[in-house]
Amino acid sequence: MQHLLNVATVTSVLLLVLVLVSVRRAHIRVEYSVSWLAAALVLLLFSRAQFLVQAAERVLGVGSAPLALLMMAGAIFLLIFYRFSVIVSRLRDDNIALAQRVAILEYHIQSIRDHANG
Repeated sequence: MQHLLNVATVTSVLLLVLVLVSVRRAHIRVEYSVSWLAAALVLLLFSRAQFLVQAAERVLGVGSAPLALLMMAGAIFLLIFYRFSVIVSRLRDDNIALAQRVAILEYHIQSIRDHANG
């Protein structure tokens, strides 16, 4: 169990460092990094506070603390992936609307040029 908690600690610290470096280099926007930072901090908290893992084990009704830790980490990351799916969907819709507006503007510009030349 302690080995798993140590691995979770290292993973969460690596995730924290990766996100902070990515924000610093402008690879990820600050508003999107908050979810990852929160997830890394929660994972770090659970990996260092064994009583929290044992409480999660009781609440989830599973027979082992490592399984409870894995379930909690999986649930956190599923929520983050869902949030980003919503963001990507919204950006896709906005991109389609923008492309349509550009096409309309190009049509109007071409109509004005044709009218001026004709």
